[in-house]
Amino acid sequence: MTLLLDTATQDLLFREARTANTFTEEPVTDEQVQEIYDLVKYAPTAFNQQPLRVVLVRSAEGRERLVRHMADGNKPKTSTAPLVAILAADNEFHEELPTVLPSFPQAKDVIFGERPVREQSAALNAALQVGYFIIGVRAAGLAAGPMTGFDAEGLNKEFFADGEHSVLAVVNIGKPGENAWYPRNPRLEYDQVVTTV
Repeated sequence: MTLLLDTATQDLLFREARTANTFTEEPVTDEQVQEIYDLVKYAPTAFNQQPLRVVLVRSAEGRERLVRHMADGNKPKTSTAPLVAILAADNEFHEELPTVLPSFPQAKDVIFGERPVREQSAALNAALQVGYFIIGVRAAGLAAGPMTGFDAEGLNKEFFADGEHSVLAVVNIGKPGENAWYPRNPRLEYDQVVTTV
């Protein structure tokens, strides 16, 4: 075994972790979310940009605004999850970065360039951050139910009327409830994925 994580931690974060479809009523606290964020904020991104933005949906009014844009199959679980996070890419993320990045002189052309270039960079790097966010939720002993089944244009207008953000995923968060798991689908084996040149 060459992995540094013990077997129980490997199981918690990867092998036994599943996408939850039902949740208990146990609340997810702001302190838990803060700890998750503080753990995952060091996710690797190009030029250390941090385009991920998170909207926590806690209020009944916010939940109603969200659920109407979810695909029909996702509405019930989104309605009942203790906490729902909308994860979006900030396409104007460069405004949060220093004007000069001395370690990366090429950054100015890449990330301060035209809007389509920034949108592509924001989407890729925020997606990396989304993956880390899900692992962070698992590390907190919670289950994540990430979804992309929603009306993205509707969600963007509903929660990001400034036009500067693009929703990437909606994640239900909480303790798994009864019958939370669908049967696990198979995964590709190592030799189906990895080649060496």
